[in-house]
Amino acid sequence: MTLSKPVQKAAGANPLDRLAKALKPDLDAVNALILSRMQSDIPLIPELAGHLIAAGGKRIRPLMTLASAALFGYKGNRHHRLSACVEFIHTATLLHDDVVDESDQRRGKASANALFGNEAAVLVGDFLFSRSFQLMVEDGSLDVLRILSNASAVIAEGEVLQLSTANNLDTTMDEYIQVISAKTAELFAAACEVGAIVAERAPAECEAIRNYGMYLGIGFQISDDVLDYSASEELLGKSLGDDFREGKMTLPVLLALEKATPEERAFWQRTMGDVNQQEGDFKEALRLFERYNALGRSMDIARDYAARGRKLLNDLPANVFRDDLSDLMTFAVEREY
Repeated sequence: MTLSKPVQKAAGANPLDRLAKALKPDLDAVNALILSRMQSDIPLIPELAGHLIAAGGKRIRPLMTLASAALFGYKGNRHHRLSACVEFIHTATLLHDDVVDESDQRRGKASANALFGNEAAVLVGDFLFSRSFQLMVEDGSLDVLRILSNASAVIAEGEVLQLSTANNLDTTMDEYIQVISAKTAELFAAACEVGAIVAERAPAECEAIRNYGMYLGIGFQISDDVLDYSASEELLGKSLGDDFREGKMTLPVLLALEKATPEERAFWQRTMGDVNQQEGDFKEALRLFERYNALGRSMDIARDYAARGRKLLNDLPANVFRDDLSDLMTFAVEREY
């Protein structure tokens, strides 16, 4: 399956690794804070939370807060607490997502709900949300509280909206973008914005870095949706086709539906609308994507968001962090996992 030609990737280590290396003391402080604040007198809480948090992941969201603060020259340590807060919000949503999606894998390992049960996963997710709000309050900034609490509400709205679009072949492109903007991109945006807030930057700069985060999150999610049909399972850490099996109306499906024949639309209705799937259906979905270049066109849309995000950085301080954030926008879209 051939995707359209990607833009040229930055040479050397990927920008996420470069940022993590440049900000290692800050990231170490955040990780220590995360481990400290997920503790509880109830043993199951740190055990379950630690199963997911200790697995690491890319830590991209808390790293966005650290990188944004560094971009604007912040020298304090408020961003450590807020980065941990962002990670707790993210982890809580993962725990809840896996229950809703009935997932049995996360990052190539058994999901928390598969190991500990749905009830425990949901309740520990609630605990992490509560911890995040404690961290917000400890920071003492009403602006920070407004941004991160609003992000939590918007993420929940996005999850509910995704439920209403699942298995619905009449889902529009605008509805899809609304779902991923809320479900994924809002936390990227908030993570970037609070980095500028602690650095006490002008409103225009706060808005620019927030919008950068929004475009980063949208491009990241579109890329994720393409990878679910095209990645290496070993690199991706999960089985291909999860979105197909769950009837999620992601961008490749929407683009394949645009010019679908009546027979093809009937196929999508049976497999994703009615979730009545048979052996060979996933291969047929891939064939239809190939016919309409749905994966390549999806990547072109992701790259357009990446270009818009990079452009926003032009009016922000010129330093190595701005360069890495620009490269990160490309990496988030062009990654293979």
